[in-house]
Amino acid sequence: MSDFRELWPGGPVFAQAANFRLSTDSVLLADFIHTGGAARGIDLGCGSGILALLLLWRTEKLHMTGLELDGEAAALAAENLERNGLGARGQVLTGDIRQCRELFRPGSFDLVAANPPYYAQGSGGVSPDPARAAARGEACCSLEELCAAAAWLLPSGGRFCLVHKPERLSELFCAMTARRLEPKRLRLVTYLAERAPSLVLVEGRRGGRPGLTVEPPLILADAEGRESAEYRRIYHR
Repeated sequence: MSDFRELWPGGPVFAQAANFRLSTDSVLLADFIHTGGAARGIDLGCGSGILALLLLWRTEKLHMTGLELDGEAAALAAENLERNGLGARGQVLTGDIRQCRELFRPGSFDLVAANPPYYAQGSGGVSPDPARAAARGEACCSLEELCAAAAWLLPSGGRFCLVHKPERLSELFCAMTARRLEPKRLRLVTYLAERAPSLVLVEGRRGGRPGLTVEPPLILADAEGRESAEYRRIYHR
């Protein structure tokens, strides 16, 4: 039986799948995403559905679709939406990101979001568990394939938002621009101000004009290791 717990007092309840744990990455991405003007969004590789849940909880003007290859995680993502009374504004499909052309018409969504696997195929250690390996590495979908899917799903002007690792930022920008997903916003995430960034939050526009806004860094803790005011705001503490 799934263990549903409140994310914060009075907030949505959420249960996690074994290979798709609640991560800071997805919570920070949900806060980074601007939903204004978007009516239909999709989370590519939605896992247990945390990103769709947070976005739907925040705005009543959005409908979210989750696409997840792992059937068990997809079922739990759908249950997470139902448990919070969001089933009418959200759906979860079991399917492969690489088959988006067969699953959806072009330009079906105003917003595409993703917290993809960070590690390129063949880099680092690979888990013997196929589901865990797919969640951490690009065994089932490369960065180029992710960007190709986003480009197919978005109309001109649609937004593509994702979280990734800073060491792959150049590769990410190249993959985006090759599909006419122009990088428009960038925010670096670091635990302490004096440390190098550990994550990047990126927004691209389908067919957008060149011009990148670099936002102030998101610092998660102060010099004493205490949670920053912005981190507490994001987590409703």
